[in-house]
Amino acid sequence: MTQGYVPYARARREQSESLGRAVPRITDQVLSLASDGRLSGPGPVFVGIGASYAAAGAPVWALRSRGIHSWRLGAGDLPVPYPRSEHPIVGVSQSGRSAETLAVLESIPADQRIVVVNTDPSPMSALGGAATVMLGNLEDSYASTIGYTATVTALGILADVWGGGAVDPGWAHLAETFAELDEEARKKADTLAPLFASATSADFVGAGPAAGSAEAGALLFREAARIPATGMSTRQYLHGSMESAGGGVHVVLGDSRELDLAFMLSNAGHHVILVSAEPVHETQTLHTIAVPHRPASQRAVLEASVLQSLVQAVAAVRGLDIEEFVFHNADTKVSAGEA
Repeated sequence: MTQGYVPYARARREQSESLGRAVPRITDQVLSLASDGRLSGPGPVFVGIGASYAAAGAPVWALRSRGIHSWRLGAGDLPVPYPRSEHPIVGVSQSGRSAETLAVLESIPADQRIVVVNTDPSPMSALGGAATVMLGNLEDSYASTIGYTATVTALGILADVWGGGAVDPGWAHLAETFAELDEEARKKADTLAPLFASATSADFVGAGPAAGSAEAGALLFREAARIPATGMSTRQYLHGSMESAGGGVHVVLGDSRELDLAFMLSNAGHHVILVSAEPVHETQTLHTIAVPHRPASQRAVLEASVLQSLVQAVAAVRGLDIEEFVFHNADTKVSAGEA
């Protein structure tokens, strides 16, 4: 067990309650930023790495669906300093110590920065100043659970409010929906986990708004189940990547083209877990986990419940300690007092 984190099982058990407490706290902060004029004008560019990058997938989709230009960028994928832009940069980091995201924020003027962070005080919260949305120092597991879902929540509410928008009323009841889904997802995950017992790979494929969920799922499986996994959007997967299907399990998230993809793979003899709001008849190779229809960012939070349940069960089947990572890199986080 890594110092500073809580056990995965405990974080999962307490997640819906933590989410319920976080939503009003986050909402108040986002509305305060909006009243200060920080959430208007050209749309935001979300910058993060790992799960923080994945968390921005659905919020970007939501913003662009409203006609607001928005992007997400991998914090370590482009050179710094970032060029001056009319688009604000939203730095996302659960720990507040992600070296690459800090480097981006340090390279741009203070009035261009907005920060979403769990840990405060931290180097990131210091850089954000008044334009900081704090999740609330939530106790998270090493393979992130509530840290991830609360980050998606914060970015999703920010996307709702940007440019004069309103907070979707569904956020107020999301914790209850999460708890109900979580109970069912745990049961289903226990029955599906043996599919991964000898899997050599796992593909996670998501519809446009669920591309971030697919990336987060692949990251979780690499971290906690140590299965080589890849996450990508449905359309990217259809353009050649699915040709190497075989020897693994395919987790598909979505309600439209994803259904045809799931049928195609399962009819070819590949095991598919379809996470969808659409009713689908199961077969020997097609397995389903139902999620409710919700706006993109709320749906991403619910999809996380399914993925977190699944990886917990798979790690147990493969005899792995979900609290332990193999590699620890010294250059991805700065010290708490460094910026």
